[in-house]
Amino acid sequence: MARLQQQYRKDIIPQLMQRFGQTNVNAVPRLDKITISMGVGKAIENNKRLEAATKDLAVITGQRPVVTRARKSIAGFKLRQGMAIGAKVTLRGSRMYEFLDRLISVAIPRIRDFRGFSSRSFDGHGNYSLGLNEQMVFPEISVDDVEFIQGMDITMTFDRSSDEQSRALLEMFGFPFRR
Repeated sequence: MARLQQQYRKDIIPQLMQRFGQTNVNAVPRLDKITISMGVGKAIENNKRLEAATKDLAVITGQRPVVTRARKSIAGFKLRQGMAIGAKVTLRGSRMYEFLDRLISVAIPRIRDFRGFSSRSFDGHGNYSLGLNEQMVFPEISVDDVEFIQGMDITMTFDRSSDEQSRALLEMFGFPFRR
């Protein structure tokens, strides 16, 4: 079992129940899944970019990514319906908690000039999204092997949660919000 998962079960659930006045353990907000996606628009001209992005995403998450395809054709972008334009991974269970632990304790401290993430990135249903400019903040990625610098979007989906409850849960995990 992952370290954050144990911390959630032993320490965080009782704190959240007390803070929000809940009596049922099943009413406490919990992290349902984390989705990591890389949009590779330049894959239209160079297919190696998509291959590099899927390889990096697989190394970061420990899971094989799914290639995402264009839903419709857009002539201005030279995009045809069905073309491969990105990759995504959905993490659940212990892999999700291990990824969140590595993100909070290892990757985020390696971001240059970092002052915290915005607390405005909640969607109104308790889900939180953030973007990273480069994949090299993860220690699994060797700087020498990177062909293309690629950003990624990370979405944390919470179950039974409001924005306030999700923020409290992330803060208890040690997530750095801007003050």
